[in-house]
Amino acid sequence: MDKQSILPETGFVRLATVLALIPVSKSTWWAGIKAGRFPKPFKLGPRTTAWRVDDIRTLIEHGVPST
Repeated sequence: MDKQSILPETGFVRLATVLALIPVSKSTWWAGIKAGRFPKPFKLGPRTTAWRVDDIRTLIEHGVPST
């Protein structure tokens, strides 16, 4: 199964879906966002954070940038 096949065509995905596609830990993911290696999240509500599907697709296609 292709990694991107679990992504919807458009919209947003939550952290669990992102981490299923990008094999890093939660702390590595958040550190990568702070360092600018991973895409910034969007707040959809007070306790809801998500990432644009387009940003995650681009990250998968181009690979995870190194530090």
